[in-house]
Parts: sequence; C-alpha cells; structure tokens
Amino acid sequence: QVRLVESGGGLVQAGGSLRLSCSASGRTFNLNAMGWFRQAPGKEREFVAAVSWSGSMRYYYADSVKGRFTMSRDNAKNTVALQMNSLKPEDTAVYYCAGSAVLGWNPLNTDYEYWGQGTQVTVSS
Repeated sequence: QVRLVESGGGLVQAGGSLRLSCSASGRTFNLNAMGWFRQAPGKEREFVAAVSWSGSMRYYYADSVKGRFTMSRDNAKNTVALQMNSLKPEDTAVYYCAGSAVLGWNPLNTDYEYWGQGTQVTVSS
C-alpha cells in the first residue's frame, strides 16, 4: 500500500502563488505515475497535472493551468510538488494527490489507485 499526504494549501489573493507538496510513504517503489487533481464545490474532480516515469519521465498539464502551474518530482524524498503561480479565483478547489502502480498507466486517467486526503486552495478576487 501507498499513503499520500498533501500539504501547502491555503488562502491567497488572485495573482498570487502557492506550492503544494505530496509526500508518499509505504510501497513507493511500485509507483510509476503521480498526479494532481482538483474538485470545486458542485463540480466533478478534474485533472490538473501528472508525471509518469515508466520509461522516460514526462509531465502532463491541463490546458487551464499550462504556463501557470509546474509539477516536479523528488525521487529521493518520495515527494511531488505543484507550484501554482498567477492563481485565479477559478482555481479554488480541494486539490488531491494521486498515485498509480499500474505499468503503462495513462496519467490523465482519473481512476488512480492511491489518493491523499486533499488540501484546500482558496483564491480570492
């Protein structure tokens, strides 16, 4: 099993920045992809960013965050981070970290095996 714990959420004004972090523990050597998703009130959970490393490492971003959000991975620390710049009120949501141990996993797929508890990000206008 893998346990994921997010941190770094909070309240920020529009145009500001936040950095989310996700720490993985347990059988982390099985993981080969991790992602960030978000869910706003009354809306479905949506893909934000992901990284896969089965083969070459590759990052993926939703169109709505490209150029503003940057995901990174620290393999030695078993963490992934999401640097969020130029935040907008529409970025307000609970942000979740997710992980998959499935070989060849499509990182954009929402059906990850492991999920964190989520961290609230609120962007005021």
